[in-house]
Amino acid sequence: MSRPFRFGVQVSQVASGAEWREKARKIEDLGFSTLFMPDHFREDLAPLPAIAMAAAHTTTLRIGSLVFDNDYKHPAILAKEAATIDLLSDGRLELGLGAGWMRSDYEMLGMAYDPPAVRVDRFEEAVHIVRQCFRSEPFTYHGEHYQITDYTSYPKPIQKPMPPLMIGGGGKRVLSVAAREADIVGINPNLRAGEIGLDATLDSLREQTDRKVQWVRDAAGPRFDDLEIQMRFFVTSVRADRMALAEQLAPAFGVKPEEALESGAALVGTEDEIIEQLQRRRETWGLSYVVVGDANVDEFAPIVAKLAGT
Repeated sequence: MSRPFRFGVQVSQVASGAEWREKARKIEDLGFSTLFMPDHFREDLAPLPAIAMAAAHTTTLRIGSLVFDNDYKHPAILAKEAATIDLLSDGRLELGLGAGWMRSDYEMLGMAYDPPAVRVDRFEEAVHIVRQCFRSEPFTYHGEHYQITDYTSYPKPIQKPMPPLMIGGGGKRVLSVAAREADIVGINPNLRAGEIGLDATLDSLREQTDRKVQWVRDAAGPRFDDLEIQMRFFVTSVRADRMALAEQLAPAFGVKPEEALESGAALVGTEDEIIEQLQRRRETWGLSYVVVGDANVDEFAPIVAKLAGT
C-alpha cells in the first residue's frame, strides 16, 4: 500500500523576524507538512534557532533539518538541542542527519575536510550516539571518533522513542546506513565532489535514481515498506511549456530534453502533469515526501491541496 503524499519546503533566508513568522504561518496555512532548514554557512540562517522560532509561531507545522552536518557539532550536543526543540514544539521535530559534503563550509572555518570514508565512519558512530541519547538510561560509548562515559542526556523528546530520523545521501554507503537506521530516507545527488556541479547533475538522472532506490531496497530488506522516501526537487516549475524549459536544461545534463524532465531533481509541467509524475514516482521509487524550495511555495500550493494526504 502506498504512503500518502506529504510536502515540505526548504527555506534558508529572511530579512527579519516578522518575515520569518509570516513565512512559517503561510507554509502551514497552505497545507505543507514541514519547514526545513539547511545547515550551511554564508547567507543561511542558523537552523536550530530558526526552526525553533518557526515552531513557536505555528501550531501544526513540523520543523526539521535538511540536513544537519555531523561534523559541525558533537552528536550528543545536537541530540540535547534536538530533544529540547521536540519538547518545546510539542513533538513536531524531524531530525535530519548527514555526513557532510560542502567543501567550502569546511575551508572557511579551517575544519579538516576528511575523505568521504572517514566522514561516513564518523557519521555512523554519531547516529548510534544520537539514538542512545534519546533513551532514559545512562550509556557509555567508546568508538574511533567519539568517547562518551556514563552519560544521560536530558531532556527527552516528546516523540517516542525519538523524533523521526531522516538520513539523506547520494552514495551507496550512506543510503545503506539510511535504509537500516532511518525513518525517512532522503535520496539526493551524490555530492562527493564537495560542490554542486556537473557530476551531481548527472547523478540525479532517472537511471541513477533507480539505482539508488534499489540500494535502499536491498539494504532495508523487510523494513523498506516502513520507510518514507523523500526527495528535494531543485528544478521545480509549474508551467504549460515544460518542453521549452527542458530544452534549456538538457545541455547542462548532456542528455535529451525528455531525459532531463525525468531527472530525480526536476518537477516541471502543468499541475496535472506534475501530479501524474509524482504518482508514477510513488509507484516506481516509493516517493511520498516531496520537498521544494522557498521560491516554489505559491506555484506548488495547488498541487499540495490536491495531493497531500492522498
